[in-house]
Amino acid sequence: MAHQHKTEEMSDGRLIAAIAFNLLLTVAEVVGGVVSGSLSLVADALHNFNDCASLFIALVARRIARKPADRRRTFGYRRAEVVGALINLTVLIVVGLYLVYEAINRFIEPREIEGWTVLVIAGIALVVDVATALLLLAMSRGNLNLRAAFLHNVSDALGSLAVVVVGIAIILWELYFLDVVVTLLIAGYILWQSFVMIRQAIRILMESVPEDLDIERLVAVMQDVGGVVEIHHLHVWQLDEHHLALEAHVVVEDALWPEIATVKRRLKSQLEAEFEIEHSTLEFEQVGEDHGGPHDRSLISNQH
Repeated sequence: MAHQHKTEEMSDGRLIAAIAFNLLLTVAEVVGGVVSGSLSLVADALHNFNDCASLFIALVARRIARKPADRRRTFGYRRAEVVGALINLTVLIVVGLYLVYEAINRFIEPREIEGWTVLVIAGIALVVDVATALLLLAMSRGNLNLRAAFLHNVSDALGSLAVVVVGIAIILWELYFLDVVVTLLIAGYILWQSFVMIRQAIRILMESVPEDLDIERLVAVMQDVGGVVEIHHLHVWQLDEHHLALEAHVVVEDALWPEIATVKRRLKSQLEAEFEIEHSTLEFEQVGEDHGGPHDRSLISNQH
């Protein structure tokens, strides 16, 4: 347990270092973009600022998630990260749309850009993005959230590399229009990534069935357990990115009613082995009991 605590603290330290690196980089890119007149550099700066926010949310969420469940939060604090991600992604969508607006204005009214400033700042950004990705590499193993942060920083490095190319093109051939093109590419990537990720956050907060879970197969597996006649009032939802929960009414044969504990154990074992559902609440009923009206008797009623 002491070793695990030490590892957690080391991970927090790496996240803090990554936040500091990206914050310094954001300031440098904003200053460089204003001085040089490069919109693509400002676009990359805003993207890196979002990385700072994302990493800060990850840090705060990790610490909040360690709090145990209490009387007010009986499921614990696992969804703090999802709520933070929703806020962060909403802001990022606004940033992406603003960059598209600015790029269009810049295309209508071009302005001169200082290529050497763009090249130097973008080169520094590339180094910082690679360093941040290396900091997160070890932490990303076995952690989907941090693995996403790692991949995000790798993509940032590619974005910085694109701005480096813009700087070189401006210095050698005065191809100022590439600044607008790269800005639109960065904005497009931001919007695409944000809409993909925000969809997942909304699904979790709306307590939807996970996309990769086959609900019909789940019912079939449960009904294959000996003695189970029917499954209804079934609800499956995500507590957070990694933890699933289930509740259901289980109709069993009259002859097996005295062995309910055995049936329950088999069902829970199947749910954990087949679908990684560790938290399940099962209510048992005998054949012939009044299960409610026609709507309530549906196989999957009021499904989340």
